[in-house]
Amino acid sequence: MILPSDNYEVIVDSPWSHFNDFIEAKNYSKIVVLVDENTKKYCYEAMPLDKLHSLIEIPSGEQQKQIQSCSSIWEQLLAHKCDRNSLLINLGGGVIGDMGGFCASTFMRGIDFIQVPTTLLSQIDASVGGKLGVDLNGVKNMVGLFNNPRMVWVQTSFLSTLPKRELRSGFAELVKHALILDQELWSELKKLESLDDIDNWQDLVFRSIEIKNKVVLQDPKEGGLRKILNFGHSIGHGIETLLLDGPNHLVHGEAVAHGMLIESKISVNKGQLSVEDYNSIKEFIQKIYGIFDSSQINIQELLQVIGKDKKNKGGVILMALIDQIGHCQQAVEVSPAEIVSALQEL
Repeated sequence: MILPSDNYEVIVDSPWSHFNDFIEAKNYSKIVVLVDENTKKYCYEAMPLDKLHSLIEIPSGEQQKQIQSCSSIWEQLLAHKCDRNSLLINLGGGVIGDMGGFCASTFMRGIDFIQVPTTLLSQIDASVGGKLGVDLNGVKNMVGLFNNPRMVWVQTSFLSTLPKRELRSGFAELVKHALILDQELWSELKKLESLDDIDNWQDLVFRSIEIKNKVVLQDPKEGGLRKILNFGHSIGHGIETLLLDGPNHLVHGEAVAHGMLIESKISVNKGQLSVEDYNSIKEFIQKIYGIFDSSQINIQELLQVIGKDKKNKGGVILMALIDQIGHCQQAVEVSPAEIVSALQEL
């Protein structure tokens, strides 16, 4: 299945021979594959590259998504004698894709890169739309740019290598896409009792990519409409940042799932979202992700992190909030008191 995007294609579950044909036609002087220890072990061998290539391995985890890791990648690209006609293949999840794409886009003022996302989260979200970057001082994605890959190559067979928790994390973005733009998809998802009920990831992945791609094509640089893709992320990123380490650690999708529920509560309190829609969202998210215990975090610290969000303007907190299932408003002003109230009520 092929989905045209902005001057590149997202290709889902095509034969690997097509991947090699694409690379061969470009006649790259050097090919480098960026992996972490997990994708090297579980995914690298499944990628039958015809052409000779080099390997760069970095440790896995959001903690690695920082400028120091980029320096290491740039230095290794130099050591491998890469030039401006080189290709970087990013084989991994969102951290590999975001950081590898950022490194490729800035090395020698830009070399080609291909995204090969291996997690559900990266397949349906991070690999589409050209957002690249790293975290800064614990604030997510604070340094980065927009730049498109030459191709996004999605193999849903990689999902079988994921722990259930990682699969559940990515599923949150699929839920988000349904809540902001696809009421029919939401109606299908909420019937699930668990992710074990899903026997066709290919269809769900492709539909989710279609939703995001439609938004990105209308607003490539996040000037307006694309901001709806941040639903759940203002609070979710804050929760993720505060619980990045320690016994109450949450992965990205878990934090975003709870963020979607809290932000839905804010929307109810504003009189925008119906109680009926909110209860439907609450029932499903708590069924899949459990109940979030706000005592795990310091609310004032959470407000400080949310206050640094890139979507804010002039010190005012701006969020994407749904006003009904399948429709979302972008850049809605939210006060710290409304955030605190929603957390306390939950």
